[in-house]
Amino acid sequence: MIKNAYLLNRLTLVILLVLVSGCNISGSIVGQKITTVVKDDDGRIEAVYFCPRDDCSGRLAELISEAKTKAYCAFFDLDLEEVISALSKSEADVRLVVDTDNYEFVEELDFAKQDNRSAFMHNKFCIIDDKIISGSFNPTFNGAEKNNNNMIVIKSKVLAGNYEDEFDELWNGEFGKGKKVENPIVYLNGSKIENYFCPEDECGERIEEALEEAKKSIHFLVFSFTHTGIANEIVMRMYAKVDVKGVFEKRGTGSQYSRYRLMDFQGADVRKDNNSGVMHHKVFIIDNKTVITGSFNPSKNADTRNDENILIIHDKEVAEIFLNEFKFIWESFSEE
Repeated sequence: MIKNAYLLNRLTLVILLVLVSGCNISGSIVGQKITTVVKDDDGRIEAVYFCPRDDCSGRLAELISEAKTKAYCAFFDLDLEEVISALSKSEADVRLVVDTDNYEFVEELDFAKQDNRSAFMHNKFCIIDDKIISGSFNPTFNGAEKNNNNMIVIKSKVLAGNYEDEFDELWNGEFGKGKKVENPIVYLNGSKIENYFCPEDECGERIEEALEEAKKSIHFLVFSFTHTGIANEIVMRMYAKVDVKGVFEKRGTGSQYSRYRLMDFQGADVRKDNNSGVMHHKVFIIDNKTVITGSFNPSKNADTRNDENILIIHDKEVAEIFLNEFKFIWESFSEE
């Protein structure tokens, strides 16, 4: 007992030292995993955009045109001339990876590569110098002008390093595999951000863990929702009196794999979108203080086969911004 108490105290001390000093540490003590935690006091969340009303195409092209040293992008789909032009004209080092199903629009570009698998390279991210751009936005005409999407811009050398490591794997032909993210937890001026890549970082489990912390509410906007574990965690939170509201993209709700009917049967307040385009978000908002966003649709393929990325952002101001988008979709683009 004394030995175990001593080890537990040592473990607590190590974690506190990591949080205070900003040093990196990883490994395990008596079977307990210590997650790498890094402070980035120069980093900040710069902007959140919602398509189509925030001109995501223009904002992305502008950010690319500002690149000084690098513009590395991984897009599932890309056909916007404004964005392609910004990449082509940039004097920075430009590299682009696009899913093979959509490669035809960029195959003439000498800085573009395609994936090599039937599973999707489903990311939608860029590294612009020391900034990262992520979210659900594919830079396509429909993605910019018709579909409901989000795009977030974060300045952080640490997160940019994470995303560049992932991009290098894709650029070098390592799809559907790779090393675990080096710095999964980053503090930007007090805001905690978790960053994971699928399938190597078990994104489904990370989302389940975040949902498990819900005490009051879970709001979600999802294009495709078939993931059993995530759905079950939400139902368990409902049994714990957590209020659940969500909007599903309508076209997938009739599938036998969709979790729409499960949520509806369990008493969640769920709706189908009625956008003439696509409700393409992949967003969870937890207790009005945590946001999960990225390319990850809660599905088995996204979790185990596709190349994806997620951000879990613990920040009340960002959560409020996404909650306003949820209310906008709920009130203007959904039906019971």
